[in-house]
Amino acid sequence: MGFKTKVQLISRKTSQQWYINFPSACAQMMDFQKGEEVEWIITEQGDLILKREKKNADHDKDR
Repeated sequence: MGFKTKVQLISRKTSQQWYINFPSACAQMMDFQKGEEVEWIITEQGDLILKREKKNADHDKDR
């Protein structure tokens, strides 16, 4: 299953910020939490992998 999204760019006088938003359904399936840290990895083939360092252990206890 795939979810399409657009890359967004905010250009300022001295910098640029690029954004890729997760579709809500994707974020819910991954059970992301507000403030959770993730790491982007770029493969030799040019793919982006989003690596989750660790899931919130306290949240898992509630399940």
